[in-house]
Amino acid sequence: MRIVRQFGIHYLPLVIMEHENLIEKAAAAEGRKDLKVMWARLSGGASVNDALLAKAVDLSAGGVGPLLVLWDRSKGGKGDVKALAAVSDVPMTLTTRNPKIKSIEDFTDKDKIALPAAKTSMQAVTLQMAAAKKWGPKEFERLDRLTMSLPHPDATTAMLSGAGQINSHFTAAPFDFLQLKTPGIHAVLDSYEVYGGPATLILLYAAQSFCDDNPKTCQTVVKAMGQAMDLVRSDKKRAAEIYLSVTKEKTTVEDLVAMLENPKIQFRLEPSATVPAAEFLHSTGRIKNKPASWKDYFFPFSHGLNGS
Repeated sequence: MRIVRQFGIHYLPLVIMEHENLIEKAAAAEGRKDLKVMWARLSGGASVNDALLAKAVDLSAGGVGPLLVLWDRSKGGKGDVKALAAVSDVPMTLTTRNPKIKSIEDFTDKDKIALPAAKTSMQAVTLQMAAAKKWGPKEFERLDRLTMSLPHPDATTAMLSGAGQINSHFTAAPFDFLQLKTPGIHAVLDSYEVYGGPATLILLYAAQSFCDDNPKTCQTVVKAMGQAMDLVRSDKKRAAEIYLSVTKEKTTVEDLVAMLENPKIQFRLEPSATVPAAEFLHSTGRIKNKPASWKDYFFPFSHGLNGS
């Protein structure tokens, strides 16, 4: 089984699953000792979606927006793409080095906003939602001309160096924490302001055909992810150590533990506030099918979750 994830602490349960071989162990406990898991990393919702559509991977971890776009395009056949479970509720932060920018209305053509994938990443969708709230529904793409695709680690390097054209970055932990510790960088927007509270950032999703052919394996993955989340809750220091040992990111265990103690950051299987993103994408024509509820784009075995 092949799984792809992206960069950031919002993928922590998956990092733990990889390091601790939790999927393999859970499968072995169920009598399936031959399951092997391969892990890959990509940047941006478009990249992980392309990998899933090309059948280069079996499971993709990405934002709510990218999942909804795939669900919409594949709706109605064996190519259906749906979520197995949520991965994390983590606020995204729009940071900037420009002291003149206090809100999104202060951006000008001289500013460049880095995000994982222009127009398609969850950061891009959330920025569009913020623009629609500020200037009206027809102006949702108003800031798109300022955005450019760049992986979080590279964008953070650009922000910290102060060199180059990028002076703003829509990101999430640990990258926003690292940037905001640097003099001259400040926050402009918190995604929870856009959604009106905590909202799922990352989901784990797959094609209907894969889960139809491997129903036990898909449920085993969710079970293993729940175990990883339990580890985060019970031993944040150990979770931070695992994260750094796998990602090699330039931060400290102490800083990561402080991030994990932030009540805004939660790792849970239940999706939260995914419907507003779906309604927005439908209203702007990005998806043609409007889901009746979050259960429309989740596999039935997850419908017992207390989601939204």
